[in-house]
Amino acid sequence: MPVVPANPDTIAEGARLLRGGRLVAFPTETVYGLGADATNAMAVAAIFEAKGRPRFNPLISHVADAESAFRLGTFSSMATRLALAFWPGPLTLVVPRRPSCPIADLATAGLDTVALRVPSHPVARDLLAGVARPVAAPSANRSGHVSATSAAHVEADLGDRVALILDGGPTEHGVESSVLDLSGAAPVLLRPGAVTLEEMELIIGSPLETPTARGGRPSSPGQLASHYAPGAAVRLNATEVLPGEALLAFGSPPLPHGGPCFNLSLAGDLREAAARLFSALRELDRSGAGTIAVMPIPGHGLGAAINDRLWRAAAPKGDTSVAMPS
Repeated sequence: MPVVPANPDTIAEGARLLRGGRLVAFPTETVYGLGADATNAMAVAAIFEAKGRPRFNPLISHVADAESAFRLGTFSSMATRLALAFWPGPLTLVVPRRPSCPIADLATAGLDTVALRVPSHPVARDLLAGVARPVAAPSANRSGHVSATSAAHVEADLGDRVALILDGGPTEHGVESSVLDLSGAAPVLLRPGAVTLEEMELIIGSPLETPTARGGRPSSPGQLASHYAPGAAVRLNATEVLPGEALLAFGSPPLPHGGPCFNLSLAGDLREAAARLFSALRELDRSGAGTIAVMPIPGHGLGAAINDRLWRAAAPKGDTSVAMPS
């Protein structure tokens, strides 16, 4: 896993690796990001695997310019003002995703919203221009560790889990981007960061709401655990499929069934299962079955994240657990 100085040749190599489904760490003005092609679900799954993330939280997709972001999400007039005021820069905007948006469901955690950012760091911008695709990139560190603000931090935390680390020196801000949800009736600050509350309010023209300001009952899409649930009920750790149920299978052979079935991975590959999870839930929900029976899935590695998301899908409606973009 080489650490290389960022220059035109190594940036071009990083773009090639990203297009090929590999992981590349790169500097932004906030922290170093662990990048993968956001349109490639298997590559996105590799992010969660490398970080050891316990949950499939939605990821921020980075693009080279505002015009690219506008093709991926639906921007209100307020969202457009904020984008033009702060991009390129350390602000992430959560907006409704366009029907044509190619970003993988795993990167958005199955939501109808997408978190977008245009970084200002010249290495990040050159890399994104070379990839010519959105790049999902949470902070380049093991889950739960301190965010990486240098290439050495990335190397120490992720070892050989990354194909390439582009060394662009220490980051400017050292804290993550601010995350602002504009998918609802009013803007909601999901995460404070390098763009200050006062700077955002100056553009918005009114005070910002936060999830905690509503007594722990956030209204923004993507924050409630039950928001991840299909319309059908979800029954976990099924050992048989009851009449009228659809089956979410894992491995071979699947449980005997007489209705719709989606196998996350015939080979029992947890990365493949992670990549297919949200599309599987959508497909089985469209089948019209009242309940989705889920075969047991191992709890190690990515299985922990898969089981966490399935638990949330099975949670009672109105669960107030929060999940926000990374």
